[in-house]
Amino acid sequence: MFTRIFCKPKQETNPLATLDKLTETLEVLEKREKVLLKKAATEVEKAKEFTRAKNKRAAIQCLKRKRIYEQQVEQVGNFQLRIHDQMIMLEGAKATTETVDALRTGAAAMKAMQKVTNIDDVDKTMDEINEQTENMKQIQEALSTPIGTAADFDEDELEAELEELEGAELEEQLLQPATTAPAAPVQHVPAGRQPARPTPRKNTAEEDELAALQAEMAL
Repeated sequence: MFTRIFCKPKQETNPLATLDKLTETLEVLEKREKVLLKKAATEVEKAKEFTRAKNKRAAIQCLKRKRIYEQQVEQVGNFQLRIHDQMIMLEGAKATTETVDALRTGAAAMKAMQKVTNIDDVDKTMDEINEQTENMKQIQEALSTPIGTAADFDEDELEAELEELEGAELEEQLLQPATTAPAAPVQHVPAGRQPARPTPRKNTAEEDELAALQAEMAL
């Protein structure tokens, strides 16, 4: 009873909220580091001024405060390193969790599909397809088989008759008389006129040069 009253219930951590909190803390530490470095630099400047003023005691106090600030800077740096480690580990764990969830979802989907379609159903469907294909093949063969009077015809006799027809056709073509090609028509020229002679073609300049070169080579 007291445990239920005084103890706070354990809350589930949200990875995204945790990352945001770590990032926020890291930013605060970075700001504090800058402030401490600035304070340490200020103490160094003060120590220089006291040294010029021959105030050795005050200069030493400034150096002591500078070292304290430097120690705090180192401590803040360690805090930052730990937070960076936590962020890297948390991001890796988040990626692993998301990957496992995705694989689990895929496995569940495959399992659901296997329940809908199993190997027995596939085999049964293929058997039905093969049976229907065979039935259709038998139907097509039955339809292509000749029936009635056409079923009584002998294929060998029909082929022999066709060969006789082809032989008779060839013999008829050989017995036909050979036809002579018609003679070319003779052109009649009226009396007193000579047939026109073709006019000689004039040589081109290139042909004249070629003829002159051949004559020189012959000499």
